[in-house]
Amino acid sequence: MKKILVTGANGFLGKAVSQKLIQDGFDVICAVRKPFVLDGASIIKVSGLDGQTDWSESLGGVECVIHASARVHIMKETGDSPYEEFHKVNVIGTLNLAQQAVKHGVRRLIFISSIGVNGNNNVRPFTETDRPNPQGPYAVSKYEAEQKLTALAKESGLQVVIIRPPLVYGPNAPGNFGSLMRWVRQGIPLPFGAVHNKRSLVALSNLVSFVIYCVDHPKAVNEIFLICDGEDVSTTELITKTAEALGKKPLLIPVPVGLMKFAARLIGKEELANRLFGSLQIDSSKAKALLGWKPAVTMAQQLQQSVDANLNEKTV
Repeated sequence: MKKILVTGANGFLGKAVSQKLIQDGFDVICAVRKPFVLDGASIIKVSGLDGQTDWSESLGGVECVIHASARVHIMKETGDSPYEEFHKVNVIGTLNLAQQAVKHGVRRLIFISSIGVNGNNNVRPFTETDRPNPQGPYAVSKYEAEQKLTALAKESGLQVVIIRPPLVYGPNAPGNFGSLMRWVRQGIPLPFGAVHNKRSLVALSNLVSFVIYCVDHPKAVNEIFLICDGEDVSTTELITKTAEALGKKPLLIPVPVGLMKFAARLIGKEELANRLFGSLQIDSSKAKALLGWKPAVTMAQQLQQSVDANLNEKTV
């Protein structure tokens, strides 16, 4: 039985990956910082994720590490140098884990990066061969981590797989998608009835499917992959599809996008406005052509599963 270490295993993606690995018969070790229980997995608590973290207890006999833990987006970052914290965790912490993995004979490391490495928006779909254009401390730190891992792979023979997902949605999603579902469910009028952007998203089930595809696939070695559902939608369309899954009619008000962007600048919400109104499309044909991967679910299916999970939580 192949032994897999999953970091950030109590997070949105890490937990889903761990559960699917267990279902598929893998021996799963979950590395977490807070108390966590998952049937069928071994749980190891780590003190943090930086250059001082000792991973020796977690790496014995491990063949593959799925590194899903990271310092993520913080809309209102405080402090004199926000980048330092991102660098400490996402760059130094990642390299420390990878170096210790090499010493323990780990064969492969799958790094969950971000589409932000490519950029924040585009006029044509991003591909793996595009010149990176990370904006902001989170994306910059992810790109630097990619570079460190690529260099280590060349030096050591560690097989590195880099995955850059866009917004991940699915059951119990945190962040923007979770807020959107809550607003639609509550029947709150939303001023997004005239947004004609196009954004690539990835269903949690599809990202989990692809991550596990990369655990063994020989052609995934030392490759970068951009992954998405292949069903690009506008913000207006996403709200409409979410409302359909909820069995509700969306309350969309057609406020001009230019006016909303101006208002967002006035209140310091430009990053949020870019996510709501900007276009960001991904070409994931490499994953399909090179690995033979196909999305496990459609957007409609994952949205319905998200709604059902939310309703089940409320009735428990």
